[in-house]
Amino acid sequence: MTDPSASPAPQRSSTARIAAVSYLNTLPLIQGLDALDGLELLRAVPANIIGLVQDGRADLGLASLIDYARSDTPLALLWPGMIGCHGRTLTVRLFSAVPPERITTLHADTDSHTSVTLARVILAEQFGVRPEVRDFDPREQTPQSEGDWPETLLLIGDKVVAGSPPAVRYPHQVDLGEAWHALTGLPFVYACWMCRADRAHDDDVRGACRLLDRQRRRNTMRLDRIVTDAAPAHDWPADLAREYLGSLMRYELGPREREGAELFLTKAADLGLCPRVEPNWVDGVTAGSAS
Repeated sequence: MTDPSASPAPQRSSTARIAAVSYLNTLPLIQGLDALDGLELLRAVPANIIGLVQDGRADLGLASLIDYARSDTPLALLWPGMIGCHGRTLTVRLFSAVPPERITTLHADTDSHTSVTLARVILAEQFGVRPEVRDFDPREQTPQSEGDWPETLLLIGDKVVAGSPPAVRYPHQVDLGEAWHALTGLPFVYACWMCRADRAHDDDVRGACRLLDRQRRRNTMRLDRIVTDAAPAHDWPADLAREYLGSLMRYELGPREREGAELFLTKAADLGLCPRVEPNWVDGVTAGSAS
């Protein structure tokens, strides 16, 4: 495992550097990459991955979708896979002590920029509110009692299951994947593989994409083994982890997923939450040409 957080941008080599987060939900995409020749896996929290791609410390990254729109460096969205859903997610959840239409301040998990933006879109369009957003890092601000938890909180990732806040504190909860599907009828894309736009046609990036696609397909066929091995380490019950990875999460980036991603970026731009951008999709079928 490599820690890229403090290192300068390395010289380009024949080994493709792949940046990704190590949540349970990324395992169908990244499990086994450490053992593949030609790839080096860099692990980071979601909010830091985009910087690794922008400055060249990573050749590809499984980065937050909203970071693509906010990037000053032109990027390309790659085809080998994504982290998404078509309805309920379990792990992107709004917890509130008051009804959503009365929320004035949202304490937001700092790990995922896309999830924070999705919460703001859902609150604005479904509940008619635009709360102030404050950063909340559950690793550093773990409340000691029920009353210490903020009035409204957005949590993402394994901590929603392994470190869920007290239900009695939060009688109002919104699964944001489920809310997005109810609003639009479309899948939602939280993150996908991306690279600098000026690297999208490079042979090493295209070769890495083929390896990533092959590993995703292989892992799809061995989810039971992945769950058995990984659920205890992530503090997940095995049955829940199996449902989560096998039914709730989606990993293939198809036409409907692209449609959902484009609508999300449009809605975020309409609310002034990101610049208005045209997604630069790269299609693997045509070996690197824009689709």
